[in-house]
Amino acid sequence: MPLTGLDIFKKLPKTNCGDCGLPTCMAFAMKVAARQSPIDACPHVSEDVKAELSEAAAAPVKKVTIGAGDTAIEVGEETVLFTHLGAPAMTRLRMAERKVLDTLVDAGVARSRSDALAWCVRLVGQHESDWLKELRDALAKVEEARAKGPSA
Repeated sequence: MPLTGLDIFKKLPKTNCGDCGLPTCMAFAMKVAARQSPIDACPHVSEDVKAELSEAAAAPVKKVTIGAGDTAIEVGEETVLFTHLGAPAMTRLRMAERKVLDTLVDAGVARSRSDALAWCVRLVGQHESDWLKELRDALAKVEEARAKGPSA
């Protein structure tokens, strides 16, 4: 279980010296808990505490690289807070985008807007590499046209 800011604060020297770049040890502890600052940013923490907190603060999921080259992505080594609260995705879509989803529902391709959105995501996944290649080719042609034109 990840450490809370209070768990980390209890192990700090509580000098509030600001040597870590933050005004208080509590502020520093919160940054460490959120993985926004390393524990060794505080010069007054003992080596035993550094070792203990570093081990406890290690990410629960190892970093994994998916793909290769320009399309590679890395996931893991992070803690993500999930909540039971959520905002419907449809509130973030413009009317034109909702009409696309409604058309898919009306055509019987999907049972709901959520299904239609999932269908769109799968479609993009199937054509992603082709579409990106076309975009890169178009950008290369723009660069060629610029190179042939007058210099600025």
